[in-house]
Amino acid sequence: MALVLAVDVSRSMSIDELRIQREGYAAAIASPEVVRAIGQGAYRRIAVTLFEWANDSHAREIVGWTVIESQADANAVAEVLLASHSIGQRRTSISGAIGHAAGLLEVVPFEADRRVIDVSGDGPNNQGIPVAEARDAAISKGITINGLPMMTRGGSGQQFHIDDLDRYYTKCVIGGPGAFMVPVNDWDQFAEAVRRKLVMEIGRMADWEPRVVPAQFLLEEPYDCLIGEKIWQQRGWQFDDFDR
Repeated sequence: MALVLAVDVSRSMSIDELRIQREGYAAAIASPEVVRAIGQGAYRRIAVTLFEWANDSHAREIVGWTVIESQADANAVAEVLLASHSIGQRRTSISGAIGHAAGLLEVVPFEADRRVIDVSGDGPNNQGIPVAEARDAAISKGITINGLPMMTRGGSGQQFHIDDLDRYYTKCVIGGPGAFMVPVNDWDQFAEAVRRKLVMEIGRMADWEPRVVPAQFLLEEPYDCLIGEKIWQQRGWQFDDFDR
């Protein structure tokens, strides 16, 4: 598997939340459970890259394409994550993150049976092309998109949050073969949620765990995937000098 971890660093998250997020990814990647899942795979290795995103022109590489096949490899990736700090940036472009991640998967320097984008975020898309358009473009290339919506209420951009972010991710962000999302309701859950999600992505678990929601393709009431853009149009003018 070639896995792109796309991590939200928009200014709607506080400095403490950015720190918890970075530390959570490090702890999850280096966890024995994740390393064990890798070792139980068909090839006993995966390729991983991680970047931080916010607006549609911000994609900061933290970990370049790296093969993980041992505890030492996983520990080395965790050390890279802990060696620097996340820097908050303006606006939220999930579509930009998906587009950048898909580009990374086009040039991954390894052969991979599966190509997966793992997107985390605490708010809806409010910049760039519509998120559903970016999702559909990635899926058409055989890429799976999984989600980690953060149902938290910290930071300084709460007026841009939506209460049903988990449903937004299900309807508008995730997609492709076996796609699913794991909501995070509290920052105390973050590292565990990332760990559980990585184990599922690597192991392709057949049975869904509690709090894990697969992509929904049932006929239901349509969801407005432009809700983030509409909220920005209504309220964003108040933040011309400090974009979310």
